[in-house]
Amino acid sequence: MDPTHFVHINTGSTEPIYRQLIEQVRRRVAAGQLKAGDEIPSVRELAQALAVHPMTISKAYSMLEMEGVLERRRGLSMVVAAQHQRAQPTADRVELLRPTLEKAAAEARQLELPKTQTLQLFKTILDETQA
Repeated sequence: MDPTHFVHINTGSTEPIYRQLIEQVRRRVAAGQLKAGDEIPSVRELAQALAVHPMTISKAYSMLEMEGVLERRRGLSMVVAAQHQRAQPTADRVELLRPTLEKAAAEARQLELPKTQTLQLFKTILDETQA
């Protein structure tokens, strides 16, 4: 797997880089983009591609291993754990998105934005193509 396209880190975010990495890997596994047995970039490769300290990547990988998302293989690269054969059901994936939408809704309320304008903005963002 190409480490430069594995995850995208927002260095300007208040969320720590290791948390961004964990959340993105969880979502990719939940969506079925990463399946059981898929190799992930090594700590060194990903740290180099993202220009971050290797301990940041190692921490994220260790936490994902403890959660059962990744499996460590002695002397080989880590892989997606065996129980992740296919995408999670839509309801489970929706629950992964819920915290992000709750935060966005709270911010929209704080800004006193009209609901219709906020929903239209979300639709527009959904329709935009990824760069």
